[in-house]
Amino acid sequence: MTLYEALLDCHRHISPFIHRTPVLTSRSVDAMAGCQVYFKCENFQKGGAYKIRGALNACRQLTSGQKQKGVTTHSSGNFAQALTLAARSLGMKAYIVMPSSAPAVKVEAVKGYGGEVIICGPSLREREEASARILADTGATFIHPSNDLQVIIGQGTATLELLEEVPELDALFCPVGGGGLIAGACIAAEGKCAVYGGEPFAVDDAYRSLQSGRIESN
Repeated sequence: MTLYEALLDCHRHISPFIHRTPVLTSRSVDAMAGCQVYFKCENFQKGGAYKIRGALNACRQLTSGQKQKGVTTHSSGNFAQALTLAARSLGMKAYIVMPSSAPAVKVEAVKGYGGEVIICGPSLREREEASARILADTGATFIHPSNDLQVIIGQGTATLELLEEVPELDALFCPVGGGGLIAGACIAAEGKCAVYGGEPFAVDDAYRSLQSGRIESN
């Protein structure tokens, strides 16, 4: 199965659990840009972001034994909510490591969705150590917010839907954080349109990584 075939298969399986979010336009933005702009509004997705797509795809790949032990991740908000929602949809337990710096509203949202929240220090090392303790204690499966092929494929379904509605798209502009969204977008858009990533000047690790040929950090 090719990556694109896996993307189509993923979309068939997760569609019952997600919203097909609208594609909207704005005359004001079109006038400023000098072209027609389409917005894939994943802010209307369950959990408020596209990330439930990847979380669902990763969770559905697990064996029955793995599902019984649950899943875990570390996240300051969006993926934490997404994985908790995905786990609940599939009847699984979710153990979510969140840094002490995470917004209180997102911590409460994860709890409201049924996740067990473990608060840790704000550094990546502290998140990883807390996740390792959960793995040792529960046997849960760790799912990375972005560096996971099944998560990437799931995130690509947002672009798949966009291209189904706007097949004549010339270019896709995608925000870059962990990289899962743009990687999935490239799978969906290959041979159809150009894909451009954007990130803040002060947090430009993806740009510097492409320039140097190795993974850079902020």
